[in-house]
Amino acid sequence: MKKVLFILVILTGLVSATMSQTNLVEYETLSFDSEMEKAIWQSEKESPFSLFRAVQAEKSGSEDAWASLVNELDSKAAKNSTDVNFLRHIFQKSSQRLFKKYEQHSTFNSMLSEGRFDCVSGSAALGMLLERYGYSYDIVETDYHVFIVVNMDGKEIVLESTLPVGGMITAPSEVEKYLDAYKPAEFVSAKAVSQRLAGPEIDYSDNSIFRKVSLTQLAGLQYYNDAIVHFNAQAFGQAVEQLSKAYLLYPSDRILGLRELSVDLAYKTFGHELKK
Repeated sequence: MKKVLFILVILTGLVSATMSQTNLVEYETLSFDSEMEKAIWQSEKESPFSLFRAVQAEKSGSEDAWASLVNELDSKAAKNSTDVNFLRHIFQKSSQRLFKKYEQHSTFNSMLSEGRFDCVSGSAALGMLLERYGYSYDIVETDYHVFIVVNMDGKEIVLESTLPVGGMITAPSEVEKYLDAYKPAEFVSAKAVSQRLAGPEIDYSDNSIFRKVSLTQLAGLQYYNDAIVHFNAQAFGQAVEQLSKAYLLYPSDRILGLRELSVDLAYKTFGHELKK
């Protein structure tokens, strides 16, 4: 993924994404439209598919592509165990049916309806399928990218959704090389909130994030990505709304940092007071 510094961030000064534990605690009770809305979000944590579909729900479209893929894989799974051949089948069929055109910050819904995907929506689809068929796996979040590592018979296999050809990496030496490229150097500082997710480009120079996330937390990162789109359009109110949902699903520093920046810029740019 390319790293882009927002013009607004340059004008107002970078805000560090590294927050104290005290600041994180203060945002544990982010304001929502109602207690009912908060309860809905908490209950939907148990249904990652619903969480991913909820982002830009007005553009949700049909679930036919997902249903067709699952039905095809289900029929194949009945004849196979959780082996590497079926894993390859999952990856190949997902690439054919869902991962048709890479587009930064595209949503799960746009992937299902139009085949437009990014590393977050692609990894979400693969993660839910791996969960369905009983594979042991980890979703890995880095500064600018998300990918999946499957744990099989003591070996690691990388699933890189943004590479339809060659995106299933099985050779131990290549897996090690891939993972090492994303691991942060010792004592690297966290990035400013201007960092992005969603793209396939690798930046080896200054990684600071390398951690496992759950499907629910990945849904939070999709809201974070959607908030960046609103932020770039100076729609700070919508950005804050999406970041509030993102933080409820995944209380991470960079989500909180971008939310604080959006609130500040709404006031400095338009004189609008947004809820802290």
